[in-house]
Amino acid sequence: MKLGVFTVLFAEKKFEEMLDHVKASGLDAVEIGTGGYPGDAHCKIDELLADPDQRAQYLQAVEERGLTISAFSCHGNPLTPDKSFAKESDEVLRKTIELAGLTGVPVVNCFSGTPGDHENAKAPNWPVAPWPNEYADVLTWQWEEKLVPYWKEIGALADKHGVKIGIELHAGFLVHTPYTMLKLREQTSPAIGANLDPSHLWWQGIDPVAAIKILAKENAIHHFHAKDTYIDQDNVNMYGLTDMQPYGNIQTRAWNFRSVGCGHSLEEWSNMISALRTFGYDYVISIEHEDPIMSIDEGFKRAVDNLQAVNIKESPTDMWWA
Repeated sequence: MKLGVFTVLFAEKKFEEMLDHVKASGLDAVEIGTGGYPGDAHCKIDELLADPDQRAQYLQAVEERGLTISAFSCHGNPLTPDKSFAKESDEVLRKTIELAGLTGVPVVNCFSGTPGDHENAKAPNWPVAPWPNEYADVLTWQWEEKLVPYWKEIGALADKHGVKIGIELHAGFLVHTPYTMLKLREQTSPAIGANLDPSHLWWQGIDPVAAIKILAKENAIHHFHAKDTYIDQDNVNMYGLTDMQPYGNIQTRAWNFRSVGCGHSLEEWSNMISALRTFGYDYVISIEHEDPIMSIDEGFKRAVDNLQAVNIKESPTDMWWA
């Protein structure tokens, strides 16, 4: 598998400077934001869509450094009752799919979105318990009236452009577990799959190796993020895993995002890499840095060093012993 990085952490660097830094760090791929929460520091999508020559120069800058673009990413919420942000999220997703098709980038990463609880809602509503029964009714309405119709349309658009969608299983959005991922895929399109990020699984109590097996058996892993989570059991006992404290409350939060190997052992990361290879995912491991107690440079380097130690880079040999 190739190692890459979600380049939003290098938003202060110019495009070519960022590419040089990634290459010098020993990585093979970049995942680039096109808008929404990740921003568009390294990809002005309207300019690239409008100008074939600019697109060619953009790709040449990547390729002449021996790099590839593993995915374009445009995380937002196209289903939110906030009509302005929903429109913005939807438009950038559709444009990103078109740009991915024109540039040969195989995956577009995003969130599934979360609607309100009825047509005139003012804010998203994320039910997490089936009782009282109103919550289950809201969830059914969200799936049947908002989520599935929207992603049927996006799945068809992705098919048209030869692109796969990687939905990040992130709490706060309707698709946040292997079950909800496969349920949406079954009701919409095989173009809809996961951008699997173990950091969001650990704190939900999901074993990432098991999640890899579940999703990969269905060919539903389209991209993979490398980010760790440290779970503080003392704080879990106070706040629970659905901790609503701000991310800045590092000392008291039940869990915090960490660089690779700072929340779970390298043995566990090695097990994930092995499960990915064993069950058919042989694409890119893309580092995402959101560690609150490390600098960008130190956290990024720690992730690179630890992943290089456990990655399986070469193809397997024939089993002469079998």
